[in-house]
Amino acid sequence: MPTQANSVKRFVAYFSMEIALENAMPSYSGGLGVLAGDTIRAAADLRLPMVAVSLLYRRGFFSQHLSEDGTQTEEPVEWKVEDFLKEENARVSVPLENRRVELRAWRYMVKGVRGFEVPVYFLDADLPANAEWDRNLTGGLYGGDSYYRLCQEVLLGIGGVRMLRMMGYEDLTRYHMNEGHAALLSLELLGAEAMKAGRTAINGEDIEKVRAKCVFTTHTPVPAGHDRFPIEYLTRVFPQQSKFFDLKDAAVADLVKRSLQAETNYPNLEEAAASGAHLNMTYLALSLSKYVNGVAKQHGVTSRQMFPEVPIEAITNGVHAGTWTSPPFQQLFDRQIAQWREDNYSLRSALGMPPEEVWSAHLIAKHDLMERVREKTGLQLDEEVFTIGFARRATGYKRADLILADLDRLRQIAKNAGQFQIIYAGKAHPNDGGGKDIIRHIFHAKKALRKAIPIVFLDEYNLELGGKITSGVDLWLNTPQFPLEASGTSGMKAALNGVPSLSILDGWWAEGHIEGVTGWSIGESWRGLGPADVHTDNTKEAESLYSKLENVILPMFYKEPKQYVQIMQHAIAINGSFFNTQRMVQQYITDAYLR
Repeated sequence: MPTQANSVKRFVAYFSMEIALENAMPSYSGGLGVLAGDTIRAAADLRLPMVAVSLLYRRGFFSQHLSEDGTQTEEPVEWKVEDFLKEENARVSVPLENRRVELRAWRYMVKGVRGFEVPVYFLDADLPANAEWDRNLTGGLYGGDSYYRLCQEVLLGIGGVRMLRMMGYEDLTRYHMNEGHAALLSLELLGAEAMKAGRTAINGEDIEKVRAKCVFTTHTPVPAGHDRFPIEYLTRVFPQQSKFFDLKDAAVADLVKRSLQAETNYPNLEEAAASGAHLNMTYLALSLSKYVNGVAKQHGVTSRQMFPEVPIEAITNGVHAGTWTSPPFQQLFDRQIAQWREDNYSLRSALGMPPEEVWSAHLIAKHDLMERVREKTGLQLDEEVFTIGFARRATGYKRADLILADLDRLRQIAKNAGQFQIIYAGKAHPNDGGGKDIIRHIFHAKKALRKAIPIVFLDEYNLELGGKITSGVDLWLNTPQFPLEASGTSGMKAALNGVPSLSILDGWWAEGHIEGVTGWSIGESWRGLGPADVHTDNTKEAESLYSKLENVILPMFYKEPKQYVQIMQHAIAINGSFFNTQRMVQQYITDAYLR
């Protein structure tokens, strides 16, 4: 059933559990979805024949509300799907237990700078033919229990491949799994290969054919972050699936053993279920992908230590320059750097821009941010005061409150080195009690410091607010616990707007950092080491942060503003020109898609 959207032949299918495309579309929760949206935009800019697949979330992730003490509560997000997406006529069904779940698709077209479009399809189970429980599978993002999650991943992986096939995408040669949520697409591809050969069970030849088509990007640097489901769930979802795996075939038995992280081969899936075995979606994707990558060079090191039996490359993430550059800097680049949207690397010419114009653009972006703060909080921050930004998902390892470890020290820094203020934003996952505690801690510190250091925490962190903060502050702060920051992209967005980073040397900053040139580091360099080799010392790292702020950054900002603007220009020229999704997608094309 060919459609107008697929009149251009596509050869890459990009699958992601979440994709961020518009601020008013709650189709994402955080960094994974924002990266996916930026990837698709870059693919459109580069005229890459890609098609993307995700799930439609009618209740979104959640709307965040914060009480006076920082207690977070959540409410569903109401949005009108028809205002953003166009419904397709195609219908497919996916097996769940002993029933069929019908799916439809909604299309969103992403247009690149040269007019080329990439279609994104959101799969929707909210159809009258389905039972109420099945209709709710595309209700909320990351909602429900682990069985609900597995069923969602069945819809994404298996339903996504079937939908693409139904809509006439017959020339796909690469299936890119953005994290393990989409790993079940490999089972659908295996079934198709077996069917072509007139078989009901897969064999080693099918495995090799599917492996040649699949690309897998892993983002999670800790074992606990990878989806694992009891085999009991798998046999419950697919009652006939054991016949699909001919475990007498050595290649099939090896695939099952690796996907289950088992020490021995099981004679059948029923026995594996009885023994309490789990299917690890990351291992399934690793076992069935020809190309696997981490999302920063350091993350590649960490991933190879986690999965030593698999060759893992590294392609460092980026951000979409045209999206995350603020309007005043867009106008500046348009005047000074021709074709920067088509050729992000040309931003290296930022070193030649008039410093006064760079500073003027920054002041406009800063004013816009302060106006947003006033609208949301009623507080009028001083635009001449040095402003630090921290906007991330609120969870333990990101340590949003590291800078608040010693409030007396902060008061002394503000008194001795110069006034500063801090702008926070970020949501905690509804089930992350530790993340919610961090928000409350920030509110407590805000109250304790109110006479010395203004602190604001902006609720409802989203694409639009993220763009305001990353472009409007004077310094981007990032304090993850090494090596748990797989990549991080917020500092890349800041760099495009001339905002330097003060950050732990983890993720992308281990590559983008040049001390005193693109920004500053916190603590020691652990480059090339893994979790077992690192001993985090919060007190020591907080002291490093304080020392850089008091002795280097604040004195430079207030007493040597020309030198500070030079660092701003280096942030654009060195980091902005490289850490973008245009460069990233070009690497995927040469290293993964054409390999």
